[in-house]
Amino acid sequence: QVQLVESGGGLVQTGGSLRLSCAASGRAFGTYVMGWFRQAPGKEREFVARISWSGGSIYYADSTKGRFTISRENAKNTMYLQMSDLKPEDTAVYYCAAGFSLGVTPADFRSWGQGTQVTVSS
Repeated sequence: QVQLVESGGGLVQTGGSLRLSCAASGRAFGTYVMGWFRQAPGKEREFVARISWSGGSIYYADSTKGRFTISRENAKNTMYLQMSDLKPEDTAVYYCAAGFSLGVTPADFRSWGQGTQVTVSS
């Protein structure tokens, strides 16, 4: 089992940028597919992006493509989400997740962090 801790959330104005980090501990980080999800109040958890074990396969939700960049440093047991051109609709709690398949649904991921709040003001 891997333990995940997100950081880097905060309040930013429309058009601004933030970088989220997800630090992992426990079982070998490099064996996991990693993903980012988000959940706004009253809405279901939504896929944001995911990255394969070595970083060779990356997939984004249409809503984040071109604005968000997912990356990972296996040597540091850390994954990142660089977010730019942020919009009010990006406001949500952002979760990192770890799994073993190249899926894009919450059910494809086994371990979750506690989440970090991102708020984009208009």
